[in-house]
Amino acid sequence: MRPIYPFLMMISCSLFFIGCSVEKKAVQIELNAAPWIFPQDAPPASILSPQSAQGTFNAPPDSSSFTIRLVATLGRYLNSERLLYIPGVLEVSAFQHDPSDRTIQNYPAYPMPDGSVSVFQAALRLHPLPNSTEKEVRDMVIGIPLGILTESTGQHEIVLHFSGVRWSLYVDGELLDNDFPLGYPQWPAKHSWEIDPNLVSKAELFFPALEPEKTVLKTPRIAKDIQYWTPAGHNTWVGDVATFYHEGRYHVFYLFDRRGHASKFGRGGHYFEHLSTTDFKTWTEHEAATPIESQWETLGTGTPFISDGKLCISYGLHTTRIFPKEATTLPLLLDYYNQHGATGSFGYDTLSGYPAGSTYSISADGISQFKKTHTLFHHCENPSVYTDPEGRLRMLANYGAKGTWESKSIEGDWKSINPGFPPGGDCTFFFRWGNYDYVIGGFTGLWSKPASAPEDGYTDVVKQGLDFYNGMCVPAVTEINDGRFLMAGWIPMANWGGTLNIHEMLQFPDGRIGTKWMEELVPVTERQRTLADEIEENSTFEVNDPSFLLTFDVKPGEDLSGKLGVLFLGEDAAEHACEFQLSPHGKRAQYGQGSLQQFSGQEKTLREGGFPNHARHYGIENLFDTDGPFSVRMFVKYDTKYGGSQIDAEIAGKRTMITFCPGLKVEKLVFRSEDTGIRNVKLAAYEH
Repeated sequence: MRPIYPFLMMISCSLFFIGCSVEKKAVQIELNAAPWIFPQDAPPASILSPQSAQGTFNAPPDSSSFTIRLVATLGRYLNSERLLYIPGVLEVSAFQHDPSDRTIQNYPAYPMPDGSVSVFQAALRLHPLPNSTEKEVRDMVIGIPLGILTESTGQHEIVLHFSGVRWSLYVDGELLDNDFPLGYPQWPAKHSWEIDPNLVSKAELFFPALEPEKTVLKTPRIAKDIQYWTPAGHNTWVGDVATFYHEGRYHVFYLFDRRGHASKFGRGGHYFEHLSTTDFKTWTEHEAATPIESQWETLGTGTPFISDGKLCISYGLHTTRIFPKEATTLPLLLDYYNQHGATGSFGYDTLSGYPAGSTYSISADGISQFKKTHTLFHHCENPSVYTDPEGRLRMLANYGAKGTWESKSIEGDWKSINPGFPPGGDCTFFFRWGNYDYVIGGFTGLWSKPASAPEDGYTDVVKQGLDFYNGMCVPAVTEINDGRFLMAGWIPMANWGGTLNIHEMLQFPDGRIGTKWMEELVPVTERQRTLADEIEENSTFEVNDPSFLLTFDVKPGEDLSGKLGVLFLGEDAAEHACEFQLSPHGKRAQYGQGSLQQFSGQEKTLREGGFPNHARHYGIENLFDTDGPFSVRMFVKYDTKYGGSQIDAEIAGKRTMITFCPGLKVEKLVFRSEDTGIRNVKLAAYEH
């Protein structure tokens, strides 16, 4: 008899490969971050040491830049300790911060191992600019929780750098915090300063400031996962997002936010940072596309577009937050438009007023390396510029103007072609998908029309309850390769900032749009484990890792009012609990306040007056394909930086909804249902 072992081995191997998938690799981000080096050979204006802990120096003009370099011993502080002091100008301190207080700086993002929050902080006293909207003498604070450091105790080199445009904190060569000054310190002709000799072994003061140089790393630093991502740091967030697909590369421009819009004394201090990818598995962090370069600058949302074959990005100058309108260029821009019926083009370096309105930057290489044009082309402060499918250069005007505009060139001569639509206010984006045109409006607006219909043919999709808002703020929509469409936006965690989120979109024959997870971006998890084959009564399950993927199948019952609930509980039981609730026949889903005793009450949808853009408790309606069996996937991401958990749900592969639950670190799950079957409940921990 011929041996059959090789044949059996072939079958065995075939079954092995059929049953096992290729190991999925985590999405990676090649970061632009690198250490900074300050010159070592510049003579200081003054030096302090434990042997000479007080000194004087000749102060520069009030508008001068300066640098302070000190070597200090950091650790846990039971009481507030003042490390360095310049009377009336600067106070550098270390102290214990309230672990429950995330206001502005979000110091509890990086606690010490024992849960305490030790902080190093520098407060610079600034006097307001003449004629600005800031009238008070105020301290501009930068600082870090010591838990962010690799070695949170011990000796560190600290550099405080005031350039006039930036107020920055470096520790051991790493830029860890900064803000954008509004005003300058006032230096007396002869000034004193002092250190605590027990904590500071050396301090040097430099006028003018030392200019740092960024080192070039042979191997870039790598971060993991673009989905639910935030920039590195304790108080750093993603703000408004603008996306574009060009020559096989997907670009994400986002307003870099520190302190939840509280930077620059509440003016925002926003500017566009930039990420891109060609395969969605490896991303590149580029240099900022529109860095802040003057005290009058704080930027608003715009859009990427192509002009004369070059990659550009438009954006707004929100200068009226800093100076009154009459001190800016807006009166000039408006006067020109009113006289000519079209906008002009002005190089703002030649104008007497502070620049305000619409401008743009151009990429030198078609990928990054953006340079500001310093050209003002419109008086709106959130310009959404795009080329429509017919090749026409158009703009949706927001913040300071409204309507649809058209021009032959980005350089001015913009004329209004639809004055009343869109209505302005929120940031709006246009896109065409097949036979339909859409305009999505920032937080709550969505309109559509057949592509062949006239400009006044848009109908309000939100009023019909057919929108696809899912918790993202200011979502941007872009077509990529293979006819796929992506929606990117941010989930609010710190006022006007939060995590980056990207979902894929689906279009149905009637033009309605749904959303689903983009498979390439789903975070990698460990092996799934089954919690239950079927839920027959209220069931509770322990969760070992607060970040995880939860999946289950749903079989609707006969009762049209049937529903299910998944309760996410932390150590404080229901205090910060969140309930995901789904009504298959009612075609509704929601996030609500969790209760141990009963289902949460019904939340409002956007049409009903709810607030999906708050990404807390809200409902969605008119779900797809929930009359028969379907599946639900939920990803829960906890991070001490968030101070809570983000929950992202995909329903029947055609609708998504996201929430953020402050204070929630999931330890238990509770499933309950009313005439709704729940089967194949599985959980997989996030692969950290």
